[in-house]
Amino acid sequence: MPTFFQVIEFLGTFAFAISGIRLASAKQFDWFGAYVVGLATAIGGGTLRDLLLGVTPFWMTNSVYLICSAFALILVIFLGKWIIRMDVTFFIFDTIGLALFTVVGVGKTISLGYPFWVAIIMGCLTGAAGGIIRDILINEIPLIFRKEIYAMACVIGGVIYWLCYHIGVPPIFTQLISGLGVFAVRLIAVKFRITLPILKGKEHNS
Repeated sequence: MPTFFQVIEFLGTFAFAISGIRLASAKQFDWFGAYVVGLATAIGGGTLRDLLLGVTPFWMTNSVYLICSAFALILVIFLGKWIIRMDVTFFIFDTIGLALFTVVGVGKTISLGYPFWVAIIMGCLTGAAGGIIRDILINEIPLIFRKEIYAMACVIGGVIYWLCYHIGVPPIFTQLISGLGVFAVRLIAVKFRITLPILKGKEHNS
C-alpha cells in the first residue's frame, strides 16, 4: 500500500501534468507533445531536487508517475473542451501541484538529514521548477519570473512546515497544514492581486 507521502506525490504529479497538458493543448500541441510537456511539468522539479540531494530521481524507481501523466492526458483528451474552456482550471491544478510538491520536497530533504534552510530551498525547487520547464517548452515567460506570488508561496509553506515540525505536530498534519498554507497564500495573492515589487531599470539606447 502506498504511504501518505507517496499519495501526495501521486496527486501532485497528476495535478501538475494536467496543468502542463492543458497549456500545451492551448498551443495546439499533438498528443505526444502534450504528454511530454505534462510529464516534464510533473517530474521536472522533483528530478532536479533528487539530483542535488544525491539520490535516484523518484520516477526512475516507480513507473506510476509516468502512468499518472498518461491518465492526465487521457482526461484532457476526453474532457478537453470543458477543461480548456475554463481558465480557472489551470490555476487550480497548478496551485494544487505547487502545494503538494512543496510539501514533498521539504519532507524528503528533512528525511535525508539536511538542515531546514536546505529543505525550504528544495521545497521551492520541487514545486516551482516543473512550471519553469513547462513554460519554456511552450515558449512563455516562466510564471515564477512574473509579478505573481509563486515561489514565495513555497517559501511560506516551507516555513509553516518548519514551525509545525518544531512544535511537535504529527507528520501527516504538518504536511496538510503546510500544503494548505501554500495553496492559501497563492489563492489570496491572486484574488487580491498581491504582488512583489518590480525591479525597474533604465533601458539602454543604442
